[in-house]
Amino acid sequence: MPAADPPRAAPEPVLSTLNDDGTRRWIDPRITFGRFRRRRRAVAYILIAVFCGLPFIEIGGFPAILLDIVGRRFVLLGSVFLATDTRMLMLLALSIVLGIFLVTALFGRVWCGWACPQTVYLEFVFRPLGRWIEGGARNVERGGAPVAGSRRVLKFVVFGILCGFLAHVFLGYFVGVKELAGWLTGSPTDHWGSFLLVLGVTAAMFFDFVIFREQTCIVACPYGRLQSVLLDRSSWVVGYDPGRGEPRGRGRRKDGSSLGDCVDCDRCVVTCPTGIDIREGLQMECIHCTQCIDACDAVMDRLGKPHGLIRYSSQDELAGAKRRFLRPRTVLYPLLLAVVLGMLVVALISRPAADLILLREQAAPFEKLDDGRILNHLRVKIVNRDTKPHRYRVSIPDLGGAEFRGPTETERVAPGETVQLALEVIAPGEAFANGPREIQVIARDEVGESVRAEIRLLAPPRLGRSKP
Repeated sequence: MPAADPPRAAPEPVLSTLNDDGTRRWIDPRITFGRFRRRRRAVAYILIAVFCGLPFIEIGGFPAILLDIVGRRFVLLGSVFLATDTRMLMLLALSIVLGIFLVTALFGRVWCGWACPQTVYLEFVFRPLGRWIEGGARNVERGGAPVAGSRRVLKFVVFGILCGFLAHVFLGYFVGVKELAGWLTGSPTDHWGSFLLVLGVTAAMFFDFVIFREQTCIVACPYGRLQSVLLDRSSWVVGYDPGRGEPRGRGRRKDGSSLGDCVDCDRCVVTCPTGIDIREGLQMECIHCTQCIDACDAVMDRLGKPHGLIRYSSQDELAGAKRRFLRPRTVLYPLLLAVVLGMLVVALISRPAADLILLREQAAPFEKLDDGRILNHLRVKIVNRDTKPHRYRVSIPDLGGAEFRGPTETERVAPGETVQLALEVIAPGEAFANGPREIQVIARDEVGESVRAEIRLLAPPRLGRSKP
């Protein structure tokens, strides 16, 4: 058989995590401790503490955040949202989207570099812990596979335990810490589905933070690809000043002219967690982590030159123009955000303390009795949105010759819980002479707060002029 052709190098760089022959380029950035690194580390530790502690905090008897997808109930800072709250959920989602647009237009990818969980845990937990266990960082220029040996095995064991812990905390946001405690104390055979779910999340985290790592930002996350439309030339970015840095080199040129401040030391490259060269301009892979700023400032200190060769700036300022703060997107986004947030606040304030949902029985929504009267089977569902338990009394005013049977008062309904009552409404046949009849059901709690809902009573078509 003919020998296989050797791998062909790409004509131009494809990804910063790929070598020319297409193999994986492992990145282990060199850490530079500077002012931005210290600030980012403080922010990261605060965010980690908030993430790990928030599921255990209760507000008004509810978890601070609970995203109960199975129960279709969402709790945010003591407020209960149901799957039927489409308007409020839509306004909340729209507020988040507009907030991202505004922050990006003003400060670039500050979320990616300072607050994204991928960056926070990879750069301030897993990478530092891995270096400490393995005994030091590997130079990025080697481009080899991770260090093998017993230290590597120990690292993987520690990472697995840490991923398991984070997976449980993460799931606490979706099932609640009380349910999660039951999973931990019970046997996996009692809840195989929950056990496999925890195991799957742990495996996904292990794959992300141990193997995939920075490729999550470069390949999987769409935010970098959206920056071309979210940013403009006046947005704040981490950038290299070519006017000050070029031409690169040390000393003087052969013709006696001075070189730029950039000495071409490549410190900004070896410290980059995504492996790019910031001197090539704004790039999709740049997450604005400011590591290159700290590295360059340290070199400038040794050379006795001012900071800022790489700095927070805008593309216009780096090109010698003036940055414009007021521009269409920085005016339009805040206005839209204020309107949407105002609508959300009004919706929250005007929202009743309980929900009343009326449903018909599926099998037999109505039936005709021997005496000619029509019986409608109804189900009354009451959802307590308040932070306190309540008892509810159900009534139907203005029956006009009709009567209803069934329980009229509920037991004690806990916050966030739902109670259901089965009612029978019996109306004379002549009540449907003009077609189906509308009735109103009222549920009132012990303090006098009430909610109302309407439903249409059905009858055989021949009793009215219109079919139900």
